[in-house]
Amino acid sequence: MPLLHSFPHAILHVDGDSFFVACEVAKNPSLKGKPVITGQERGIASAMSYEAKRRGITRAMNLGEIKRICPDVIILPSDYETYSLYSERMYAIVRRYTEAVEEYSIDECFADLTGMRRPNNMSYIEMAQHIKNDLQSELGMTFSVGLSINKLLAKTASKHQKPDGLTIIPGRDISKYLSQTPIDRIWGVGPNTSAYLRKLGIMNAQDFAAKPQEWVAQHLSKNFYELWQELNGQFILPLTVGEKHDYASISKTRTFTPPSKDREFVYSQLSKNVENACIKLRRHNLFTKRFSFYLKTQDFRYRGLEVKLSREVSTPEEIMSVIHEKFDQVYRPGVPYRATGISLGELTHERAGTLDLFGAAPIQAKVEEIHLAIDKLDHRYGKHTVYLGSSFKAMNFAQHEGNRGIQSARKRNVIKGETVRQHINLPFLGKVR
Repeated sequence: MPLLHSFPHAILHVDGDSFFVACEVAKNPSLKGKPVITGQERGIASAMSYEAKRRGITRAMNLGEIKRICPDVIILPSDYETYSLYSERMYAIVRRYTEAVEEYSIDECFADLTGMRRPNNMSYIEMAQHIKNDLQSELGMTFSVGLSINKLLAKTASKHQKPDGLTIIPGRDISKYLSQTPIDRIWGVGPNTSAYLRKLGIMNAQDFAAKPQEWVAQHLSKNFYELWQELNGQFILPLTVGEKHDYASISKTRTFTPPSKDREFVYSQLSKNVENACIKLRRHNLFTKRFSFYLKTQDFRYRGLEVKLSREVSTPEEIMSVIHEKFDQVYRPGVPYRATGISLGELTHERAGTLDLFGAAPIQAKVEEIHLAIDKLDHRYGKHTVYLGSSFKAMNFAQHEGNRGIQSARKRNVIKGETVRQHINLPFLGKVR
């Protein structure tokens, strides 16, 4: 049954509207109101402005089709470092009101406002409105915001009036909003489950919430029982507050267009994947003892190998030395490849105390010390300030030569003495984490 108390908990969900394109418009306000897409480097639409969506452009549509249906479209290369920095600003603004913020994805977060009325000297609804106003005025883009009594209902609320909406679902009004929400719009209910539920007569979220507990247990798994509990006003799904440091695995992949038959280029893309994965390893003080790598062909076939290491490692040199020996077991000359990937497993925060018979430990420690210094340079000047020689082609010719290899305006227009990381038109909020 819905709770009569308006806010036994107060959970906020913040969702950036067309976030990647919105970042581009915030950097260059002359783009406002125009059909804009990102994804030039991939040859397809990665993100679209609402104006582009209204013209019929959809995600993953190829550029030729896009230009046919919308000749005046503005096509930009993606600039993920800029997007991540806007994302950090978003989190920082929300944290002015509460430290309990879950960084759910690059363009959305949850915040627990419970108990913050007196410290902030405002009601929960006023806090939601102030957060939305601060985000939009300081970042130059719109956000859809939802406030309710748990995570699932807050996310349902933020979708209710998109874009640029603020929807409040207090405990007493849950049924009213759920009856207006199709079952496939509920967070965690995918196409297969929604089709299954419709066969059972469940058309909207309220139909599902109204079912008895026994019915849910009989027809669905535990995960959906938790969703059912939240739809009925219970607080079940906790917020994961703070930066995540524990991972079961770390994966990095890269799709490149056009596909390549160039062994050195494909190898270099894989090397860059390894460097990115190891940067994340070291950021969270982790080591790996097992990894797998793969190549994906133009016709979406995969070839790969899994490797068990003799000791825990965190630097790309050690992984690439093994890949160098085994790469030709996977690579086939003359085959066009479209992607490479690496997955690191058996992650641990500590090394096993193994006996060093051949003096490898001091060398390994020296390499790790070098990479700690490189990580500091990257933090100051931008990612991949220093990189492996084996990654050279991927770093300098990310999408091959030609139109798809175009860099973002931020990287093309730096002034003398300025780094690409510094060349971002962002409001200064002081040090963010």
